[in-house]
Amino acid sequence: MIVIGGMIGLGKTTTAGILHDEMNIPVYYESVEGNKVLPLFYSSTPEEIAKNRYAFLLQLTFLSNRYHSIKEALTHDNAVLDRSIYEDYYFASRNHDLGRISDLEMETYTKLLDEMMLDVKGMPKKAPDVMVYLKGSFDTVINRIKTRGRSYEINLELVSYYHFLWEKYDEWVYESYKASPIITIDVDKVDILNSKRDRKWLIAELKKYCSRPHPLAK
Repeated sequence: MIVIGGMIGLGKTTTAGILHDEMNIPVYYESVEGNKVLPLFYSSTPEEIAKNRYAFLLQLTFLSNRYHSIKEALTHDNAVLDRSIYEDYYFASRNHDLGRISDLEMETYTKLLDEMMLDVKGMPKKAPDVMVYLKGSFDTVINRIKTRGRSYEINLELVSYYHFLWEKYDEWVYESYKASPIITIDVDKVDILNSKRDRKWLIAELKKYCSRPHPLAK
């Protein structure tokens, strides 16, 4: 199982599609269609977000979806996850740092996540084989978000929020993520969409991890 992680807008869905085409692996995409809380979270004022607890509601919505996806993925020999439950805590913790998620809400969220992770560890595969981590400069993040054109994400007032997420992402991935080895793609230097050489390199790296026993397996 391959999980794809990284900052908003850096190409997780595109990368997942490439892996599907190149490796013939089913993909579990992170769906934003039909998510009623997401546009409210991005388009509301800080006061509205606080009053309606949109950050907490959004995190619970994503957590539920990611839990469902990883349970499905872990029952198959091969799968790609476009964002996974392993990264969910990062977004919750950063919104907690901002005060958008209260201490009590964070405690409730953490207990729920811990229970879900116990279930995940009881699945046949137990953990991903590798994470593909997409990173890039903050300018690239903003340009990519603008390019994909989701209206509720394109708001000058959101720039500081995106930067708040971006500035600690590397630290979290390299210091806190322990579920699997990591392959890093710096999207400012590596272009797997347009470069056959870069794509070939990624597939070769993935096969090193996906063709041998998982390092965390007993």
